[in-house]
Amino acid sequence: MIETVSGRLYTGITTDPQRRFLEHQKNPKLGARFFRSDAAKSIVYQEQQRDRSSASKREAAIKKLPRYKKLALITSSKPLP
Repeated sequence: MIETVSGRLYTGITTDPQRRFLEHQKNPKLGARFFRSDAAKSIVYQEQQRDRSSASKREAAIKKLPRYKKLALITSSKPLP
């Protein structure tokens, strides 16, 4: 999940999260249309899945979550101080 400069959340799948994040940030032709009006700021959450099918199903499930549940996912994945 990527957070934008204005705080919106974007969910997608990729085999290389860092490469894809940089595409979203630096290359409008390769990055998602979502980021054309609101720049990508940081990767805030990621999960690893065993295959593309599982990743697509999990992506769809996360996209259906309300914002507060997405924020809870992000918070629960942060290491405790």
